[in-house]
Amino acid sequence: MTIAIIAHDGKKAEMVQFLNEHQEILHSKSIKLISTGTTGEKAARAGFEVEALLSGPLGGDAQIAAAVAEKRVDMVIFFRDPLAKHPHEPDIFMLMRLCDVYDVPLATNPATAELLLKAL
Repeated sequence: MTIAIIAHDGKKAEMVQFLNEHQEILHSKSIKLISTGTTGEKAARAGFEVEALLSGPLGGDAQIAAAVAEKRVDMVIFFRDPLAKHPHEPDIFMLMRLCDVYDVPLATNPATAELLLKAL
């Protein structure tokens, strides 16, 4: 199973904390993580094996959206910062739309992400 992880700047620490709190599930299920660039770097520094793509504003969100469309991603955890503006908003909406099109579970906050992981 492959899970894509993405976090806006104000949510990156929260993502790493989330991964740490759920590392037992991630390791026991042999889950592969892919991510946008900076989120992946932070997760790797915390000890997780992550395939980091481009940074979100430089096309990383679009790369993950393409992986969703190609059925290479089984779940997306995207900790969005709804109170900040993002120059790559069209890519974010494309990713969310493709998750709906291809019926890929998408969590945009820790509570939903926890429910999805516990369902595994």
